[in-house]
Parts: sequence; C-alpha cells; structure tokens
Amino acid sequence: MTLAEHRILSHHGAESNIDSTSHNRRTRVGDVLTWSLAVLACLWLGLCTGIGPLYWNKQGLAQFTWVNAAYACLTFIATFAVIVVLVRVGEGRPILPVLRHPRNATGCIVGAGGPAAAATTRRMAVRIRMARRTRRFVDRAARWLGRGLVAVTNRGWKIATLLVVGWLWVPVTLLSAFGADMRSQIREFSWAYNQWTGVRQPYIGFFSFVPMDTYPTAHYMWPVKPTYLTDQHNIALTVFYGSVASVSRYFTGSNDWGIVALSAAQCLFAAFCCASCAHRFLNMPWRTTQRPSPNVSRLIPGERYTPRDLTHPEYGMRRDREAGVVGKNARGVGTRIAPAGPFARLVTMVFFLVCPLVIFSTISLTKSPVFAFAFVWWFGACYELHMTRRTAAAPRVPAGFPRSTTTAALVISICLMMLSAKYAWYLLMAQVIFLLIADRHRWKTYLVVFALPVLVIHIAMSLLFSTGAVLSGDPIESRGIQLQQIARVAKLNPNGIPSSARTLLAPIFNLDQMADSYFQQDADPVKSSGIQAKKVSYRWRSVTKDDMSHFDAAWWQIVKANPRIATDAFLAKCFGYFDVADEPYVPMDYYLANDYVTHWSTWIKYWQPQWRVTVVRQTQSIGSIPVIGWLTHGNFYVILTLLLGAAEVIERRWNTLVWHLPLLLLMGVMITAPANNFERHMLPVAFVFCFMALTYWRESKPRAEERASSR
Repeated sequence: MTLAEHRILSHHGAESNIDSTSHNRRTRVGDVLTWSLAVLACLWLGLCTGIGPLYWNKQGLAQFTWVNAAYACLTFIATFAVIVVLVRVGEGRPILPVLRHPRNATGCIVGAGGPAAAATTRRMAVRIRMARRTRRFVDRAARWLGRGLVAVTNRGWKIATLLVVGWLWVPVTLLSAFGADMRSQIREFSWAYNQWTGVRQPYIGFFSFVPMDTYPTAHYMWPVKPTYLTDQHNIALTVFYGSVASVSRYFTGSNDWGIVALSAAQCLFAAFCCASCAHRFLNMPWRTTQRPSPNVSRLIPGERYTPRDLTHPEYGMRRDREAGVVGKNARGVGTRIAPAGPFARLVTMVFFLVCPLVIFSTISLTKSPVFAFAFVWWFGACYELHMTRRTAAAPRVPAGFPRSTTTAALVISICLMMLSAKYAWYLLMAQVIFLLIADRHRWKTYLVVFALPVLVIHIAMSLLFSTGAVLSGDPIESRGIQLQQIARVAKLNPNGIPSSARTLLAPIFNLDQMADSYFQQDADPVKSSGIQAKKVSYRWRSVTKDDMSHFDAAWWQIVKANPRIATDAFLAKCFGYFDVADEPYVPMDYYLANDYVTHWSTWIKYWQPQWRVTVVRQTQSIGSIPVIGWLTHGNFYVILTLLLGAAEVIERRWNTLVWHLPLLLLMGVMITAPANNFERHMLPVAFVFCFMALTYWRESKPRAEERASSR
C-alpha cells in the first residue's frame, strides 16, 4: 500500500469516527429528551394522585403534608415502572432479567444430582408424565377455543353481530338514557318550530326566559331577527333529536317513543363503528384480500405482507421489508405481522361487551357518545392508512387514495365528529398539519379526505352563525379554568381581589354570587347555567362585547395576586382525569336514572324502574372496589394511554405517534372542560385503548423475534 492510499484510508476512517461520535451524541441527547418527557408525565400523574385527598376534603395546597407527598412518590414510582416495562417490551427484551442455571457437560443443572435425587426418580417421572398430559390437554383446549374465537371474529359483520347480541339487553330493558341536554335540545327545536309555524313567543324582555337563557348566551350576541336555535349542544344534533321528538309527539302524544328510537339507532351505530374499527385492527382486511403472486413486492403495499393461508387468517401473515425477500426484515431475520391472536380478540370483545363505559354509552343521548363512536370508526380507518403508508423499505407504494370503503369511512366519520363536538374542528385541523409533515407522499389524501370536509362544515356553520339563523355558543363557555380561579379567590380571599380587577369585572360578573355558587368540581354554576331559578353570577343580559374585552386583564390581576388559590382552582377542576383513585364526578350510569328519566319522561319511567335502579347500584358498587373498580372508570384508560404514549416517544415511533396525537389533544380538552372527571369526555380515549395497546405490541414483536434469533 502506498503512502497516498494509506492517508486516504486514514482520512476516511477519521471521518467515519467523527460521524459515529456525532450520531452517538445525538442519540444520547434524544434519549435524555424522550426520557425527560416520560418523567414529566409521571410527575404530573403523581401530583394529581397526591393532591386528590386534599380536594376530596375541600382543602388545598396549603394543607399538603408528607402523606400527600408519599402518595405522589408512590404513584411516580409505579407509573415510571410501567413505562420501563413497556420500553423493555418494545425493545424485545424480557421484563425481568433471565436467570440461567449453570449446567454440566450432560446438560444437567449443577448441584441437582446426588443420592436423594436418584431415590425420587420414579416419582418425579410419574409427575412429569402427568404434567405433560395435562399440558397437552390444556394446549389442545386452548387451541380449539382460540380457533373458535378467531372464526367468529374474522369478519366485520361477525363482530357487529356479536356486539348487537351482547348489547341487546341494554335497549330492551333500559330503553334509553339522557339528561338535561336532551331536554334542552327538544325545547329549543320546539320553540323554533313554533316560530316557523307562526306561533308568537317571547324573545327579548325582562320577564322572558327563552332557550338561550338556559345555558346563557350574552344578549349582545342575539340577532335582531328572533331565533331559538343555538349551537350550545351542536345544532345538527339539536335539530335531529328535536325533529324526531316532534314526530313522536305528533303520532303518540309524547317524546318517549322518539327518544327510544334514537337510543336504538345509536346502539346500532355504535355496533357498526366498533366492529369496523375492531375488524381493521384484529384482521387487517386490506391484507387478507390480497392474493399472493410471484412478484409480491409490487402487489402488496406498505411493508409487503403475504398471507400464509387466505382461508385461515388466524395462521398469520409474512412480512417482507426487503425486495425479493419474503418473510425477512432488512437484517435477514424472519419476521411476520399477523392478524391478532385469540387473546387480543378476547380482551377486546370482553371490554366492549362488559365495560359500563361502552354499554351505557350505546343508549345515552348526549353529544359525547356520538363523537366517541365516530372517533372509533375514524381511528380504525386511520390505522389502515398508517399500515399502508409509503416507507423507505417500500418506496413504490402508491400514494393515491385508499380503498373506497376506507375513504368513505374517513369522510363520514369526520363529518359526524364535526357535527357532534365543537372541539373536533381544532383536533382535526391539527391532525391534518401533523400528517402533512409526517407523510408528505399522501398529501392529496389528507387535503381531500381530511381537510376538505372539515373546512366545508366549518364554513357552513360559520355562515349559519353570521346570518343569525343559529346562535353560536357564548365565548364564556371556553373560560372554565379562568372562571373557577376567579370564583375560588372570591370565595376564600375576597379581600385579595385588586380594586382595578373588581372594576373591570363588575359589568360581567357579580363577584358575591360567584363566590356563593362556586363548586370546585364544575364551572357551570359560576356561568349561571341551569334553570330559571339559578343564581345570576354571569350578567349575560347586560354584558357587552366591550366589557368582555377586559375580562382577561382582570383575571390576570387576580391570579397574580393569589397564585396559590388560582393553582388550587385549576388542579381541583382537572386532577380527577389523571388520578386513578378518584371516582367520576358524573359517571355514565348517571344518565340511566336521573330525574329527567325517572320524572320528566311520560312512560319510560314505568318501564322496569327497579331493574334500572339495580343496574345503577351494581355498577356503582363494582366501581367503588379498589383496583378492580378502576377498570370501569374512564380515567384508568386515560392514564394508561398517557403512559403508553410516553413509551412510544422513548421508542421513537414517530409515524405511530402522529396517529395517536389526537388522544393527547383530547386530554387537553378534558383539562379545559367545565367539569372535573366527567366520564363522557373520556369516552374516545377509553374506547380505543385496546387498539392502541395492540398496535404497540404488534410493532414490538419484530424486535423480540430479532433478539431471539440473534441469541
């Protein structure tokens, strides 16, 4: 080798060492950042759990003791341990270190021999034979039951049939579940219908009390031409529910038949949405419909999956990440991604058939269940897009639109989410931005299938509001945290409110009434939401737009003067969503046996009234059992979702995280919601947790197989 060649090789080697050092440094920095996010998540969960007993006893941070600190530390340790376990599973490592016993040349464990062992050889042999026979019998039974479970869940219509049959007792014996929202929606539509038919009704006046005053909408926002429709509970649902109730009154004389029909229709819709999502996650139908051919790499998109047997999806699928290599990954190690096994199917079906969050939501006529089931449908369709995306290992995957059924599912589910929840606009637009950044090859799909329906519906709603045909919601609805902070200060330290803040707030709120109506679990009393006999803390009749422009300045002055009380108000309003020991403020069983069902209804209240009460009591008794009862509460699944998301961050599964970011945004919605630990706000996260966990396990399996093959 010449001197010049030696210098060139030395130069390239130095560059390689520099690149390796730079890469290692970036990796270490990334590890620190991702683990720091996980630590922050655990600290937040520990804080919410530690301060829980304080707010249960109507105390605050001033009463924080070492007992609360101990609760917080134990929660931090437990949650961080869960993340560590998830990361080890994600990396294909055993949860606990494997202890290997030293063996001699014959394969026997060292120290296991001796005269005592020889004397018991016959008895041990008999026991071993019995154990083997028992194990074979159990294995055969498990295999038979597993194949049967796969056979009854390998199609979407089969899953839907199981759900409909399993849920049938709910609409048959309980008929329907609803609350104040349903009553307000029916009244709003009735007033609007009377206006359309020429019936004179009060609109503006000192003694008038119209639907816009129930959940107050400031009078300065009212149009000149009278209207009785508001977007308080989403105008589309208000018109739909109200029209069905009106038809029911016309033919039967009461709203009840219409309400029962709405609950039955929602139950069928829920079965369809859950079955569609479960079918995509469990069976991966966009793969099993593909027929293998000699050139699999061109026919099967994504990471190139080949079914092992088209007639038996339970046999699994082979994954090819390298052109021309079937069933091998980039390192030549055999891998496969298969439809879900019997255990995953069993857990998923049991959750949807048994969990009170699901079964009571099927007939609960509020906006949140409709959004939640539409979100489940959308989540399943998004998973198909995620699994068929173009990657470095599959650069020739078509970037066009997905299957027609998937495209229709995305468009319809997005429309339903937009029409049932106001915050869907922000959630979906943020998701479109994330997708355009993460998967630019499908930008047409995201703009047409995602952004276009969102923009069309948002523009249509904006036109309705601008023309005065429908009243938009009062901006005060989104200021729950600020209202709770002002009200708590007014209640606990009224002299601590600066005089300038009092002057700015005087045209907007009655501070004495705010203090009197303050309730740490719910901001609605402070907003004067409710019936006519409510306490008027919010001056919605006389407040002006100019008055509201000073609200933020007054709030900030109060918070600066009372930081601890303001922090108490914030935490008391949202800690329950992240404290697994906190029981729900309003559980889903509330809608089964409240006064609106048991007194306001015409004949529903006479249908199995004792059974309805028994179901509610049994659900509450199970939910109050420590640990076991957590499975019936929404915050349990919120916490697990947060921990699973932290593990995905540490594993740097960025493409998967893009599809799971809406779950994090939904947690932000919970924090800003008017009430603490309100279960209907947690339904979307709880419904898709099983599928998120299945995705994590499925993406971790190739690493486990690779690690096992390298030993």
